[in-house]
Formats: sequence, C-alpha cells, structure tokens
Amino acid sequence: MKRNLFISFSIRKLLVLALIQFCILNINAEIKLPRLISNGMILQRDKPLTLWGWASAGETISVTFQEKNFRTKADKKGNWKITLPSYPAGGPYLMTINKTELQDILIGDVWLSSGQSNMELPISRTLDLYKKEVENAVNPNIRLFRVPMKYSFKQEENDLQGGEWKSVTPDNILDFSAVSYFFAKEIYDKYNVPVGIISTAIGGSPAEAWLSEDALRNYPNHLATLSLTANDAYVDSVRQTESAQAKQWQSQLSINDKGISLWNKDQLDISEWPSISLPGYWSDKGLGFINGSIWLRKEFEVDPSIAGQAAILRLGCIVDSDSAFVNGVFIGTTSYQYPPRIYNIPAGILRKGTNNITVRTVSNGGRGGFVEEKPYKIITDKGEIDLTGDWKYQRGAQAGPSPSQTFFQYKPAGLYNGMIAPVKNFAIKGFLWYQGESNTGNPKEYKTLFPDLISNWRSKWSDEKTPFIYAQLPNFMKAVKTPAESNWAQLREAQRHTLTIPETGMAVTIDLGEWNDIHPLNKKDVARRLFFEAQHIAYNDSSAIRSPQYQSMEIQENSIVLTFSSPGKGLYTNIDLKGFTIAGSDKKYVWAKASFLADNKVRIWSEQVANPVSVRYAWADNPDDANLKNKEGLPAAPFTTE
Repeated sequence: MKRNLFISFSIRKLLVLALIQFCILNINAEIKLPRLISNGMILQRDKPLTLWGWASAGETISVTFQEKNFRTKADKKGNWKITLPSYPAGGPYLMTINKTELQDILIGDVWLSSGQSNMELPISRTLDLYKKEVENAVNPNIRLFRVPMKYSFKQEENDLQGGEWKSVTPDNILDFSAVSYFFAKEIYDKYNVPVGIISTAIGGSPAEAWLSEDALRNYPNHLATLSLTANDAYVDSVRQTESAQAKQWQSQLSINDKGISLWNKDQLDISEWPSISLPGYWSDKGLGFINGSIWLRKEFEVDPSIAGQAAILRLGCIVDSDSAFVNGVFIGTTSYQYPPRIYNIPAGILRKGTNNITVRTVSNGGRGGFVEEKPYKIITDKGEIDLTGDWKYQRGAQAGPSPSQTFFQYKPAGLYNGMIAPVKNFAIKGFLWYQGESNTGNPKEYKTLFPDLISNWRSKWSDEKTPFIYAQLPNFMKAVKTPAESNWAQLREAQRHTLTIPETGMAVTIDLGEWNDIHPLNKKDVARRLFFEAQHIAYNDSSAIRSPQYQSMEIQENSIVLTFSSPGKGLYTNIDLKGFTIAGSDKKYVWAKASFLADNKVRIWSEQVANPVSVRYAWADNPDDANLKNKEGLPAAPFTTE
C-alpha cells in the first residue's frame, strides 16, 4: 500500500514538474510573426501600435518593449494580437516577443505608397536625372519595405510572401520607388523623424484590383469577374491556353524569320537593304502597320582613342521588344516597350574604324518603332556616338497580332487580398497614391471607384481620417491643336472631384509628363508636390504651398469670371494665359482668351461665344500650352466648370 502511495505521489510530482516545464516552454516557444514585424522596422509615432502573429492555441505571448512587458494569449485558431501604447519618435530600440528578438527598431512616420507603374518605378530608372544625388546616398532613418507582388481571389491573405525593411544605402536605393524615396526624404528633411515606406505599387494595375470584395458591391461587372477568377480551374485553363498560344506565336515567328542567326553577324552585305530614318514608327515611315520582326542595322565610326573600351549603348524605347548586337556580339534584350534600353558594351568589342550595330525588333500590335525624342547613342568616357539618322532595314517575318494575355494581377480584389489585407493591422501616418492610367478607358466609373477605394482602405485601418495624398495624372501623348474630348482629362476631373472627401490632397503634375513616355522621369518634383499636400493634410501646416484649384464661376455678360482657391501669393504667368476653352449652351468648345482680374480671379471670353455657360482648362491628353500657375510656381489643376 505504501509502495502504491509512493508511486502515486511520484507520478503527481512528475506531472506537476511537467506542467511547470510546459508553462515555461509555452512562454518561450517559437511564434510566427508577420513579415512586416521584423528587424529594422519603423513603427508609427503617436498612435497605439498593434502587433500580431500566430502561435499554438492558448499559447502565452510576451512582448517586452522600452522596459515594459505586455501579455496576451493566442486564440483557439492560434491567432494573437496585442496593442502597445503610443510612443514619440525615436530609436533604435530592441523588442522581444517570446524568444524572438527584433533589433534596430525606429519610431517615426509610416506611409503606405501604392498605385501602378509611376509609383513603382525604381530609382534605377531615373539615373539620367538623379545619378549624382543618389549614388552615395546613406540614411538609416529612411527605410522602405517593398511588398512582393501577390494576388488572391478566394480570400484575404494574412501575411506577405516576402519583403524586408531596407534603409537607404548605395546598394539598396536603386530598388526604391523613386516617388516614395523623394517623398520620404522631404519629410525627413523637414521634420527630422524616421520615415518608413510600405511600397505596394504594381505596374499596370487598375483601381478595382486594389478594392476588397465588399467594396465592389456597387460594381456588378467587377464582382462577376471576381467570381470567375476565384475558380482555380478557370484560371489554370486560361493560363495554359494563353501560354501555349504565346509559345506558338514566338516559335512560328522564329521559324519564319529569315534573319535568325544570319543578320546579326559582324560581316554582312547590306548594300541591297533599303534605308529608314530613325527614330520614328514604322507606320510613319511608309512601312505601314507591321506585326512581326524587322531587322535594323547601322554602321558607325570609332576613333582609335576609344577602341577596345567599354561603353554604354542607349536605344531609347523600342516598340515592342528588341535584341541588340554590336559587331556581331549580343549586347542585351528587352521583352516589352516601356523600359529604357540601357545596355553595356563590354571592353574589347568596339574597334577602330567601321563598326556596326544590329537590332532585331518585334512588333506585337502593328505600330512598332523607335520612340522619338529619346537617346539613341553610344556613350564612352571620351564622348558620344550618335545613332540617329539613316539605318538599313529588312523584314524578318510577318505575323498576325500576338495572342492576348490575361494579367490576373489586374483583376478585381486580387491585389487588395494579396498585398493590402496583410498590412492593415500596421499603424500608418497616411496613404500615398499614384494611379489612374489604367482606368482612363472608363473615367466615368473612376468618379465613384476612386472615392470608394479611399473609404475602403480607411475602414480597414479603422480610421476615417487617415490622410490620403495622391497625384493627378500628368500630361501624356502628342498635343492636339484643336479643343477635343479626352479620357485623360475626364479622369483628372474625377481625381479633382475626389478632393471633396475630407483629409485628401492632390498633387498637380500636368507640367511634369513626357508626351512620348507614360513613365516620365521627373519623380522628384512629383514627390515634392505630394509632400506639400501632406504638409497641409497630415502635418497641419497651413503655410504649405499648394496648386491653385478652380473654386467657382460667375457669368458676366459675354465672359466668365473664375475664382481659384490656393492662389498662394497670386496667380501668375509671364506670357499670355493659354489653355482655356469656352462654350455656350451647345457645348462646342473653342479656344478662349484670358486675363487676370485679381490674385485669385481670371476672366475668360471669346468673340465666337456670345453667351458662354462653361469653361475648361487644360482639357486634353497633353495640354502642353496650359500655363496658369501661382507665383510659387505650382500649376493650376485642370478642370471643367460643367
């Protein structure tokens, strides 16, 4: 009997010890943290901070930060969340979450930047403008977390696929979003606080891809698309079909191309090839619309002083893809039209005397060519070799239009689920947005879609006053000399109307575009103007300069007097005011004359319109003559009084 009691006592003792050990291990057990909560992160100052993650059901979570301890337990599904109090700017700090130690944490301002390619565009694409400025840039107080591209149609993802916090160094900065970096730098220079950017932009993405499913309830067409894409079998089928079609098109083009492995050679008789002047589009050069491949070749002279040296080949932008060869040596290739062609010519390829460059171009949609007003040259330490002018050409193979491709990352709700939902617990200062190009096909829808996106994101962050700062679309495409309708102008107008939503700010960029490039390089001024709006909206600085905005109109006999808000020190131009059109009740707009009446007023009229009813300003894809500014140099926003 005593033996049984002893055994029973021993078992109980062992069970107690095991329980104690389990509790100790439970507190110090490994947990899983979201990607954002990691070494080097920047936390938002002056706001309660939410930390979250995953663990075993019932597991105790212990957080130690700034000499204080916070505890919670994981729920039945293993989810946990804990809220820390607000802190002022500072750091670096350590944070311990159970056994995980997070280092080099800063507290400052965190902005979520999003949109499409003009927000995504990296510093590396802007080096023509900013090389000297960024090549030695070091700032541990500016950090960017680049969210990898991920789309999901079935559910909101709970974590990101990858990413890490990176500070500004010469090695890191080239991958930073240019707009995001320069915006962060403006904040840091002005307020001397750490700045974190969570970058979520994806090139080509329409606004509907960034809305949650519940926010799409007023858009049956988008909900119907979401229903389709949520079907894995449908998505897989489309991908397989389109992939096979693309491979077949490329394969057939290569088979039929007479120049493959022949016309790229160093020694080649091109005396019978016709000539074409470049840059320009084939259709404008008498060749018509061509799908398929065209080979281009040009001879150029190299001075003995640079023979054998390494060089850089600049081929502007080419529609749609290209492969380049110098003296028969492959130099580089680009698969689509938008990136600038910057290829390295290794040492030993250039020779004294006559050299040649060969470019195989492929047009997918018929309008191929070398984009005008871009650099086409070879750059050496001792000068440049101009490649514009006459080239020889030969058609390689003709083909039908390339098969269409479904970009599933552009489908409704996909990017929200994959890239925004996993971030929504992270406290931020505000949103930064540069998007709209992909919605110009339906600007009417954008009038509601964009405000719905703002409301949607604010609701997910549980703060209806979160500042939302965005860029209005810049000028793009060739200018027209007669008043005309414009989808780009209509979308800018939708963006302007969104300013009726509280705590929003719009940076006007109508003078920062490039007619021949949907990706203008001047991202520093875009960022600066976004910062001005952030100053006003997010930092409560009423002295911040802003672009003039149309406020009201008054018909006075045969003219219309416009009143503007945010005139700064006064409306201004150093030449005649241009860019205005005026119309009567027939809505037929004609060019108008304009004159200043006061620091914030402009009179508009035309002898062709006796009884005017409405005015438009900068109403075009590329209103290159619009010149109304304030004395601080910020352009007035395009508008219509209709």
